[in-house]
Amino acid sequence: MIVDARGHRCPTPSLKLQKAMRAAPAGARLTLLATDPMARIDVPHLMSGTGGRVVSVEEAEGVLTIVVETPAVPTD
Repeated sequence: MIVDARGHRCPTPSLKLQKAMRAAPAGARLTLLATDPMARIDVPHLMSGTGGRVVSVEEAEGVLTIVVETPAVPTD
């Protein structure tokens, strides 16, 4: 799933990603596209708070591409 937050300022990219994560299944990978450099800081904080993880962060031509993985279903 791609979450396009290009052109939006903080905190909108993280909020859009958080909303998409709620609709995604456990262990899903989402890709955030953002032009706000703060997303590089905000998204890892969001993921640490939700139990998900940042898979990769790349930047090309002013666009951050951040791939995250939603938290897996806990095993009991």
